[in-house]
Formats: sequence, C-alpha cells, structure tokens
Amino acid sequence: MDAHYHQVMKAREQQADGPAKKYFAYSTILDREAFDKWAKEHSYQFFKLPNGRLAEALDLDLVFDFPSRWWGGRVAGLQEKTGSSVFGILFEINPKDWPIIQHKEGFITGMCIEKVVQLSVGGQKIEATAFATSPGRKSSDGPISPGFVEALVRGAQASRLPQDYILKLKSIQG
Repeated sequence: MDAHYHQVMKAREQQADGPAKKYFAYSTILDREAFDKWAKEHSYQFFKLPNGRLAEALDLDLVFDFPSRWWGGRVAGLQEKTGSSVFGILFEINPKDWPIIQHKEGFITGMCIEKVVQLSVGGQKIEATAFATSPGRKSSDGPISPGFVEALVRGAQASRLPQDYILKLKSIQG
C-alpha cells in the first residue's frame, strides 16, 4: 500500500453511480503482467480491468516525454500529430473505479493530465479519455526506458493490436 491508497479509496467512496467512463488505454496498462504487479504493490488486487475493444486514437502519436525513475528512463505520452494514430483498447470503467485508473496513469501525482481523444472503434467515431504527460513535467532528458518499451510490446501483443503497429513499437530504441 502506498501513500495514495487512502486518497484513492476515499475518492471511490465519493463517486456517484452513473454511466461508465470511456477510457483509452495505450500504454503499459495493457501489459497484464506489469498491471497486476502494480495493482499488488498498491493493494488494488480487487480491481480487474473489464474486457475492452480495439481502438485507434486519431491524429495522435507516442512521444517519450516523461523521465520515470520507476521505469529507469523516459516513458510514453501522447502528442497531437495530424495523420498519425495510436492503437490501444477502449475500456468502459465504472465511475467508482476511475480513481484507480487515475492513480495508475499518474494523474494523482500530477505526472499526467486527462486528455479527450477521438477514437475509431469498429468504424464508429467515439470520444474517450486518455492520459498524457503534464506540460510542466515533460522532458527529453535521458534515454527511453527499454523495460517500458518491452512492456508496451507485451501489452500490444496481448491486446492483439495490429501487427504493423506492434512492429513499430518493437522498432523503438529503448
């Protein structure tokens, strides 16, 4: 259990019932091994991600703009880039569980911000929330984390993202 656990649990108690939040996951949360390890370290073993759907975030690209001590190098966020796209999974998250997602993504610690993104899901356009590096925390200092890139690839493979996209991730020098 870490220092943010009680803050997250209090936020969960205060969440009203309501429609599920649409969450676009594109990063290491897709690597179940890394996610389960994080959940155990933070005492969230009770939380399981629901099934999701393949999604493509439009006019965005990955950018390695956050130096992470935990990952030992820079990790990926999102940047706007016309004509590019990032693949991931669209999850529908119970509002009571949203604070857990915010904690995992680094929102609780100010590492990132919530960002509304446009997705293509099964031929439909859908708006969802993703997480991107906070502007004040962006940096290109240091190398890209090899372990983070490996987790990105594992998550992409496990989520059955398009093969061309997986090859693009594998080509990132970490």
